[in-house]
This record gives sequence, structure tokens and C-alpha cells, in this order.
Amino acid sequence: MVKCAMMLKVVLTIAGSDSSGGAGIQADLKTFSALGVFGATAVTALTAQNTLGVLSVVDLDPRFVASQIEAVMDDLPVAAAKTGMLSRTGIIEAVAESVRELSIPNLVVDPVMVAASGDVLLSPEAVAAMREHMFPIAALVTPNLRETEILLGREMVADAAAMRKAARDLVHLGARAALVTGGALEGDATDVLYDGHEIHEFSAPRHGPRAHGAGCTLSAAIAAHLAQGSALYDAIAAAKKFVTRAIEQSPPFGRGAHPLNHLIRPPDKS
Repeated sequence: MVKCAMMLKVVLTIAGSDSSGGAGIQADLKTFSALGVFGATAVTALTAQNTLGVLSVVDLDPRFVASQIEAVMDDLPVAAAKTGMLSRTGIIEAVAESVRELSIPNLVVDPVMVAASGDVLLSPEAVAAMREHMFPIAALVTPNLRETEILLGREMVADAAAMRKAARDLVHLGARAALVTGGALEGDATDVLYDGHEIHEFSAPRHGPRAHGAGCTLSAAIAAHLAQGSALYDAIAAAKKFVTRAIEQSPPFGRGAHPLNHLIRPPDKS
């Protein structure tokens, strides 16, 4: 029992709250539990949302966001972290400063800008701050296609070739690695990784309707596997399998994008 507790890794999510439980810190904590890591949180925003969309958002004070991070890091052995919704420049700057000063390892940055419903969650003035402050401290950034277009300031990242170029360009902006997720394209759900040296692709059959919280779940799963010692490629491959199965077995809740089923057994890492 003591040995098991000693092996348990801590992962911190720095993200917004989703009142419907399908995305944000709720999805992150469910993912952490499913994958066998201990989840801690720093809440950046409160949202009133459901599967149909985001109704309203209350951003928390950047100083309070930083205080949450400091409280966790002062007491818990955090082995990895992920960020989600950072909707204001002040919050982005506070999070980036905390990550640097506290030497938070294995940071996965999910640059949440657009919800599954199409709602834009990141203010325009915060996009430059995301690139400037979060990319240099990220072990991995995981934007979807629309977020990739916003970050790069161009349209039509709409096929595998464009995704490969975009992944390289995101790394050139300062991230160590970039995973461009292609769930919005037709055919198999293919994600493209550029790790600073090579391009890798991760494909899985597409299942069901639009998914609510898939990006949050993927980035949380990657962070969990990094915390447990997996190399980046292996962490992404395992996370992709988990998300695919969670989408495949999603419950038919709500009238919009379906939430994922985080209660599935995690796939083998082999």
C-alpha cells in the first residue's frame, strides 16, 4: 500500500471550470483519475456552459490564479502540468511567470480558444500573449485546426500537408513540440506531431458526433503519461487511444456535442 502511494504521480491542471462537467478542469480530473495520477487544480475561469455552448464566463483575478499554483507547488510533488482556458492577457502572464519561477515540469499547453460549439473563448489581445509567454515554456502545445489558424494568423489548415507545415511553424514560434489535432477534418481523426526533429502522425477511426471536451481530455492524458515517465511520442500515442475509446463510448447526454466517457479502462501502453 505504501509502495503504491509512493509511485502515485501528481499532475496539475491550470484551466477553466465547465459547469456541464464535459470539458475544462472537470474533464482533466476525470482523465487523471482514469489514468492513475493524482490531480490538482488552479482554476482560471468559471463558465456557465453545457453541450450546446458557453453562456457566460467569469475570469478569476490573475493574482489568485498564481496563488493557487503556488499553493499546490509549495506542498505537492507535481510531476507534470497542463493548461487549458487562459482567456486574459493578465492570466496568461501570471501563469507563465509561475511556471518559470516554480520550475513546473512537463507542461502541456492546450491553447483553448474555440469551444466545440464554435464559441470563441480567448480574447483577441491574448493571442499574442499566448505565443509570447506560453510557447517558450511548453514541452508540447496541442491546438486544434481553428486554434492553429488563429495562432499562425492564416486560414485553411485543412489537410495533412497543411497540418505538417503548421506543426513545424508552431515549433518555430518557440514551443519544443507541437501536436496539431485534426478531429475537425473528414475521414480518420489524424493528429500531427512535430517534435523539433521529425514529423509523426497519429490516426484513429472517427466515432460518433462532435465531442465535447476531447481536446481537454487529450492534453490531460498526455500530461498524465509524461508524469508517469513516458517519452513524448509514447505519451501522445497512449493518450490518443484513451480519447478515441472515450469518444467511442460517449454517453448520449445533452442536445449538442457529446461529452466523453472518462470511466473507460485505459488502453494498454503497448
